[in-house]
Amino acid sequence: MQDVGTMGIEHALLPEQGLVAPGEAIIGADSHTCTYGAVGAFSTGVGSTDLGAAMSVGYTWFKVPAAIKVNVTGNKRKYVTGKDLILYLIGKIGVDGALYKSLEFTGDGIKNLSMADRLTIANMAIEAGAKNGIFPVDDVTREYLKGRVNREWKEYKADYDAEYESVININLDELDCTVAWPHLPENAHSARDGKDIKIDQIVIGSCTNGRLEDLQAAAEILKGHKLADGVRGIIIPATQNIYRECIKTGLAEIFLDAGCIISTPTCGPCLGGHMGVLAKGERCVSTTNRNFVGRMGHTESEVYLASPYVAAASGILGRIAHPEEVF
Repeated sequence: MQDVGTMGIEHALLPEQGLVAPGEAIIGADSHTCTYGAVGAFSTGVGSTDLGAAMSVGYTWFKVPAAIKVNVTGNKRKYVTGKDLILYLIGKIGVDGALYKSLEFTGDGIKNLSMADRLTIANMAIEAGAKNGIFPVDDVTREYLKGRVNREWKEYKADYDAEYESVININLDELDCTVAWPHLPENAHSARDGKDIKIDQIVIGSCTNGRLEDLQAAAEILKGHKLADGVRGIIIPATQNIYRECIKTGLAEIFLDAGCIISTPTCGPCLGGHMGVLAKGERCVSTTNRNFVGRMGHTESEVYLASPYVAAASGILGRIAHPEEVF
């Protein structure tokens, strides 16, 4: 439950409100509860029965998952985000590549990932089948927690001799804008390969990419441009506070000038609920986390998963596009 005035998509609202912290164990009746691993918590989704039992007795049962180490090095190139990293990873290992395993993100490149990047990456750990995704607590984490978490929390680190089932290396210097084509998040391609794929809609928002940094990225591309003829643009800030910031900082005006509409915080089209449900044959570039058959509407529609940069560029050109093509 939440009070009026604190509206938001839960996986963005809880970190924003300081309701999740390092070292905590968090469960929720939604698979994307794994988002909170971005702040060094163990968090995972469970079934409604499991959640009800945990609320009743105060504990639940887990099998300790094996771990996959994702060693991140380098620094992001312009227009590359955490969304590109996680889509690349899922494309590499598949939607069941980390089934009931813990994805542990580490390496020198972690310091170059913002909290918005980390929240996006942890959010989509479930799309690789993982039980959870987790980041180390560092200066980026501590800075984010300031003024949010008003209780004591405990920082945990992996043992120096920790055993991993496998190690996956990702060099941010080599990563480019990535798009997951229908109908699985593992169907990863370079955004540069989509020039022949015309689209009808872009959606920028959701618990995956509806944070202020995401909307700032979209506005950077959309500013001074118009959506292509026939393309609908839907912007969905993830929380009420983010919505307010869009108004205060002029982002809302940029979106409106580009021809987009702005929704109050909602899951909306992500799960085919409302605010952008696709008709037969329509294609959408979306910053959401799943592109299964019928996920956003008709079973013969198509959803392409991408970052806010790519979604905005695609809206302007009316096809899947790399942000560099706009300028």
